[in-house]
Amino acid sequence: GGPGSGPVGCKAFLQPFLPNSIVEQEKRANQDLSIGKVRSFYGNFLVIVRALTYMLTLGREGIPAVAYHAVLHANYMMAQLKEMFPVAYDRPCMHEFVLDLSSIKQKTGVSALDVAKGLQDVGIHPPTMYFPLIVQEALMVEPTETESKETMDEAVEAFKKVYETIQKEPHLLRQVPYKGVISRPDEVTAARKPRIHYFYDK
Repeated sequence: GGPGSGPVGCKAFLQPFLPNSIVEQEKRANQDLSIGKVRSFYGNFLVIVRALTYMLTLGREGIPAVAYHAVLHANYMMAQLKEMFPVAYDRPCMHEFVLDLSSIKQKTGVSALDVAKGLQDVGIHPPTMYFPLIVQEALMVEPTETESKETMDEAVEAFKKVYETIQKEPHLLRQVPYKGVISRPDEVTAARKPRIHYFYDK
């Protein structure tokens, strides 16, 4: 996950196929079987700088503290939400947890996408949808270490409003968001006939 800034290793027989340039003790010519350079040699350098800055700022005491709070926050929210939404793995979690809405979809027709769009209508940015792929109707909730109890409770209340709509008027969630500038873009057409340019008014 993340921005992919770490080093990559491989077995020796794959070395001729690696992208150039390669970190090694002796300088050699570019390899004939390589696909060449895929991006600048130093990779995602700024991501590494940000990570280092974050660690230096927090220090020896701060790193365990933020990890503790991230885990605490995720378990707090999971305990609140699992009363309404089934949890994919009903056990203490680390910094994130996954809601499995497949049973809700079977009963009501409301999907994880519908719930995410419903959260937008009540002012909450939705969690990651349909990941991990092994959970069919997944919502991955990841409250960070910086959230206050008040903001987490606000998010839980937003989920509760959506849940109440599922119970009383599930058909309303198939058209949300009602308050957005765009409601439901045609994702199939966007994928099959992408318009990947924009013309500014002159």
